[in-house]
Amino acid sequence: MDLVVLQNWLDNISFAILFSTMLIYWVGAAFPGIPYLGALGTAGMAVANLSIAALLGSRWIEAGYFPLSNLYESLFFLVWGITAIHLVAENMSRSRLVGVATSPVAMAISAFAALTLPATMQSAEPLVPALKSNWLMMHVSVMMLSYSTLMVGALLAIAFLIVTRGQKIELTGSSFGTNSNRNGNYRLQRPQNPEPQAETSADSASAFSEPSFNSNNNGLGTTAVLELATVQTPSTAPNQTAELLSPQRLNLAETLDNISYRIIGLGFPLLTVGIIAGAVWANEAWGSYWSWDPKETWALITWLVFAAYLHARITRGWQGRRPAILAATGFVVVWICYLGVNLLGKGLHSYGWFF
Repeated sequence: MDLVVLQNWLDNISFAILFSTMLIYWVGAAFPGIPYLGALGTAGMAVANLSIAALLGSRWIEAGYFPLSNLYESLFFLVWGITAIHLVAENMSRSRLVGVATSPVAMAISAFAALTLPATMQSAEPLVPALKSNWLMMHVSVMMLSYSTLMVGALLAIAFLIVTRGQKIELTGSSFGTNSNRNGNYRLQRPQNPEPQAETSADSASAFSEPSFNSNNNGLGTTAVLELATVQTPSTAPNQTAELLSPQRLNLAETLDNISYRIIGLGFPLLTVGIIAGAVWANEAWGSYWSWDPKETWALITWLVFAAYLHARITRGWQGRRPAILAATGFVVVWICYLGVNLLGKGLHSYGWFF
């Protein structure tokens, strides 16, 4: 079969699979009692990942160079990275909500690449002299992997904000910083014994009737079950109780917060290595390590945003809503760095102009 025809089939098949997978995850989230939907969603993501890998491989064979030279190829490489990191995150969290967040983004990117880009931008062309370098694979592939990893981590942070309805909660997981000083309206703790316990504390500013917990094994580990949490503050009536989150939401929020932190912690070193490799390549190609090209500037902004996220979590002890908002901001910044600058800006990294 002609490799060009095979590529056309594979990009359309990957889009169709991702669209079906998105629907499976959404139906599974709306009707959690339906069996096998979680397994079907995971299988769909795996098949889509393999289809895109075959697409990129055939492209590599046809063109004779690593397929990251134009927007079409980089978009599908980005989708491949998102689906791969999705499988890692889903295996770590055991939650369908990961697919609910990541599958629409992967599907939208593949639809844009396969159905929207003109044929001239999809076809493989000979490399320009500046791209005929081994740094093409080293720099661009690492940058694209960092983008996909940071996007998945940021999407999980956005899912955390949706699950918690933007409320301030206090979590006790394995992602504590060194200066953890938290005070929130909701607490989730994993008990050391199965007997329910109750604690009461009060100070001059507010009085908390602490929740009691008992242990519940759902097959994935010990889950803290919140039985009662009453919050009274001077601004509320004595008998007025704050709106509570269900134990399931609190447990899911802790998982999303922890997995998001770990995924972003993986993507940040990749971004750092990619920027350093790009600087070395720029010095070889253009005679300067850094020229403040729009792409370089926004790559630095992206690095600073996620550096601030990790700094806040590791040294300041941030957890929950505040770092999730910072990660959600990083999601927007990554898209500006990757696509916005390339299509709307004029620079050495531009793919073209929309206007």
